[in-house]
Amino acid sequence: MRSVMARYRVKPDRVVENEELVRAVYEELHRTGLDGLGYATFRLPDGVSFVHIAREHTGAGEPTRLSTVTAFQRFQENLGDRLEEGPVVTALDEVGSFRLFS
Repeated sequence: MRSVMARYRVKPDRVVENEELVRAVYEELHRTGLDGLGYATFRLPDGVSFVHIAREHTGAGEPTRLSTVTAFQRFQENLGDRLEEGPVVTALDEVGSFRLFS
């Protein structure tokens, strides 16, 4: 099991664009029903910061399932142009959870 968190801040004039790209990822995930992936995105109270949490069943050295999603690939295109800060990607070591990705 691999869990990661990515946090970044977008430029204020790019928030709507970023949210549209994120929603497109979820539309594709719901349409394709990609197995072995838990994924959530949150906008923080400042209105310009986002946190993505992904949990996948992948082996060492295997590409992530999320990276195969066309809409996610589009989300990553020109990401640097939208960002004011980040992204900071952190591996997570789960201590416990309750229905977070059920």
